[in-house]
Amino acid sequence: MKPFGIALVVLGIVALVAGGLGYDRQRTVLEVGGLKATATEHNTIPYAPILGAIALIGGIALLVGAKRTGLASR
Repeated sequence: MKPFGIALVVLGIVALVAGGLGYDRQRTVLEVGGLKATATEHNTIPYAPILGAIALIGGIALLVGAKRTGLASR
């Protein structure tokens, strides 16, 4: 449980800091003969900060619960 709890804590922190996943995509706007005009679109896939907070709290709960039950060393 400890590795899973640590992974959730790290994932939660990253999700809270990043706020979303961004990427760029090039799209051909106009193509005439040998000339090509392209446009770069910047897109963001947002995910709610609440998901990061839930992962962080869940990871902390797993770490604390494992420590209390004595499963932290396994």
